[in-house]
Amino acid sequence: MTTIKPSLEASARAVIAARTEHLFRRSGALRDGHFQLKSGRHSPAYVEKFLVLQDPAATSELCGFWAAEYRHAEAATVDLVAGPTTGGLILAFETARQLGTRGIFAEEVRSADGPTRREFRRGFRIAAGERVLVVDDILTTGGSLLAMLPAVEAAGGEIVGCHVLVDRSGEDRGTITSPTTGRVYPLRSLWRLDLPTYEAGPETCPLCADRTPFHAPGSGGAPGA
Repeated sequence: MTTIKPSLEASARAVIAARTEHLFRRSGALRDGHFQLKSGRHSPAYVEKFLVLQDPAATSELCGFWAAEYRHAEAATVDLVAGPTTGGLILAFETARQLGTRGIFAEEVRSADGPTRREFRRGFRIAAGERVLVVDDILTTGGSLLAMLPAVEAAGGEIVGCHVLVDRSGEDRGTITSPTTGRVYPLRSLWRLDLPTYEAGPETCPLCADRTPFHAPGSGGAPGA
């Protein structure tokens, strides 16, 4: 396992990015084709994070990069780690294990009038002022992370940072803004993967225009119509 100091230089981040990419490629998690992402957009490649997360050693190593940033940083003490279901659940608990803190997860629930939100259930509680590290697997549109922020804020938690394994949003972003409070939090990824995404349809997606069969991995990976 690679160990890093809390103060990360650009060269160290490059090493981490290369190692993260290696673990994803070794597991076969980066797939080429025509895919419909959870956001509804189409892409010529898909990252199946569970092919990495099924490997406890790889998952432990990846979470170790996050834990190393906070383990010796007194100014950024972490009281608990939180993530969204489902991949974020695994990452939150492993990161929490390495930091010696609690790990909790927020589930997606649907309101009576239709909209969805993230909510801490099953007896999970965040005490007012507790410092929370938010982690997730893949950042595409940022929807899962954005939904996590109000849940933590509503409980009175103080978010110290947001981390993802892979940023494939195509944007050079270093922060994320809460949709409810407008507060800005640091956002970092272990590996940035620049892949194009398209709105579905032959007018906007070249793969649709070519009639390349698409897959929707989130619904079981069956070919799409």
